[in-house]
Amino acid sequence: MAQHSSIVGGSTAKRVINCPGSVALVAQMPPKPSSVYADTGTLLHNVIADVLDGKATPQDFLGAVHADVTLDQDLIDNKLLPALAALNDIDPDRQMEFETEVVVGFGDLLPGVFGSSDIVGRIGDTAYIVDWKFGDGVAVDVEENPQLMFYAAAAMRTPAAQWAFEGATKVELVIVQPPYVKRWETTPRRIQLFEKELMQAVKVAQRPDAPLAQGEWCRWCAGKAVCPIMTGAADRALVSALKGVDVASMSDHLKMADQLESWIKEVRALAMQTLEAGLPVPGYKLVPKRAVRQWVDEEKAYVAMRDDLGVNEEELTEITILSPAKAEKVLKKHKLALPADHVVSVSSGNTLASEDDPRPAVLQIGAQLSAALGKLV
Repeated sequence: MAQHSSIVGGSTAKRVINCPGSVALVAQMPPKPSSVYADTGTLLHNVIADVLDGKATPQDFLGAVHADVTLDQDLIDNKLLPALAALNDIDPDRQMEFETEVVVGFGDLLPGVFGSSDIVGRIGDTAYIVDWKFGDGVAVDVEENPQLMFYAAAAMRTPAAQWAFEGATKVELVIVQPPYVKRWETTPRRIQLFEKELMQAVKVAQRPDAPLAQGEWCRWCAGKAVCPIMTGAADRALVSALKGVDVASMSDHLKMADQLESWIKEVRALAMQTLEAGLPVPGYKLVPKRAVRQWVDEEKAYVAMRDDLGVNEEELTEITILSPAKAEKVLKKHKLALPADHVVSVSSGNTLASEDDPRPAVLQIGAQLSAALGKLV
């Protein structure tokens, strides 16, 4: 799977160019845990690289595992095979010379700035940069795509990849996002101009007063939870929320709302991550989510209500035994109490709450957990 610089990489090039100050913000943030989407992408990238290197066929990797994701037939049929078919459309005569998972960087020009290109190739007078996009989310445009231009510019500076660009008069950038293939032809000169733009942005990002800017690039920025621009946007929204909104400006406000919702989500996620790591967040704590009653042992609870309490079994069962809440309603008809020894309340997890919330903090509920677990023994 692709390797990326912590300064700027292919996937962050657009953000850094437009918002150099974000580099320092992101550096302050704790690393984000992986997700099933990222793990699936890693698995598919690894497999397709091995397939293209001639090591095996997609079917040979059926059952391969990365993290908690397993390569099944659905992923092969809907992701890998369409991606390989797309490559055949790009190179129907199998003329392309290529290398997969090529680590490319800018050397002394931009020390520490590098990334990994899925495919660097060459057909005739055209150099190719191909990028796999296996996610089902937002469709990615290829024209003037900063990520692919980053890989092309870095490849032109990387000794191991320069062969693909020597004497080339055209550069074709390709995004394969099954079932779609998007291609954009440009020139080495355009890639060189992008490189200058990137160099300037990285230089500015190193200044303590590097400017911040709000825009579509904020969506995937890990630092937006602490971004002063986003914080200011939230403050302005709160102040103006109930003051004469100009209907003509509604479109602009809705765009701001989208950015604020994304920012708010990041703030909450960061607070949860901080508290779960054992670090304090002034004014907040973790508390258990609402506990839902469930049977300690369904069979024993059923026998207790049927035999000991004399309730008709038809009233106690659906396809399975009723939940404690439903059973309690039945028992009330008979003026009987729910058999407490057969019930335990289990929270579905933790949630964020203000300090004045009456529920005890997570770290204070050890006695409750011990009591609950005691019933399970």
